[in-house]
Amino acid sequence: MQLTNSSLYWKVCLINGAVLLAGTLVLVFSPASVSRRVVVSEAVVLVVGLGLVLVLNAVLLRSALGPVDRVIRAMATAQLGGPAPRLEAAGDSAGARLVRSYDAMLDRLDAERRSSNARALAAQEAERHRVAQELHDQVGQSLTVVLLGLKKLESLVPPEARDELKMLRESAREGLDDVRRVARELRPGVLEDLGLQPALAALATDVSARGGPTVRRTFGPGLPGLSAEAETVVYRVAQEALTNVVRHAAASRVDLSLLQVGGCVVLEVVDDGQGFTPPVVAGAGLEGMRDRATLVGGSVEVSSQPGKGTTVRLSVPTGPVVS
Repeated sequence: MQLTNSSLYWKVCLINGAVLLAGTLVLVFSPASVSRRVVVSEAVVLVVGLGLVLVLNAVLLRSALGPVDRVIRAMATAQLGGPAPRLEAAGDSAGARLVRSYDAMLDRLDAERRSSNARALAAQEAERHRVAQELHDQVGQSLTVVLLGLKKLESLVPPEARDELKMLRESAREGLDDVRRVARELRPGVLEDLGLQPALAALATDVSARGGPTVRRTFGPGLPGLSAEAETVVYRVAQEALTNVVRHAAASRVDLSLLQVGGCVVLEVVDDGQGFTPPVVAGAGLEGMRDRATLVGGSVEVSSQPGKGTTVRLSVPTGPVVS
């Protein structure tokens, strides 16, 4: 049985056996002896010998069990969905094989997580498309019919009832506007029809028009084209970041920029709101942004300081995504 191909259990047994055998041979063939009443010199020899045995055993076991301890520490610090560091191990020992198995497991989990997130987000986009279509085709058309009917009734009702009828018509018109707005948010038709920059400009204008903070836009010249999936990710991250600003930041101004930095297209949403003190527990919105970015090989960073606002930075590579 080869030592390098044995199980960790047998390897430990063989190492301890080898150390004990070496100690036995030293006692058998060396002139060392112990009296009935141990003298100081003999005690010193025994202590030194025991120390050498322990040191030799520790050195031999460290090579076998050291990688196991490294895997245990890495597993203790690994977080679900977070980055897990890969370990390095050379040779073909049981510990090295354990380290490589651990790294392979992390790779499989990461691949499965990316695949699951991709399927979930694709299903989410499909559901958004379906709901937006139904809102536009069914609810929107029904409200339009209601508006037309109320307008016809104005000439048929008594004059004292016309003011109330007018209020009902205005309420129906506001409901129709809300339905159209929600449909646009669920399915950004401008993104499909005109492209990413006009879609981001429309998103910023809509935020300001609905009573949100002023959004200043900056688009770099000659931005490289992105895939349809990457453009959707950039739009959704900008949408989520602006929604968070409106809901939580109490900001008066937001800077939205889309620039090329090296081999990446970088989206930044910077507000002058109240900010927060990191680290903060990531909510569903932030996790969703990070999951979307991962699908196209990108990354999302959030930085903030109390009273100094928050910055959301999305980097998306312009080249092909490597799985």
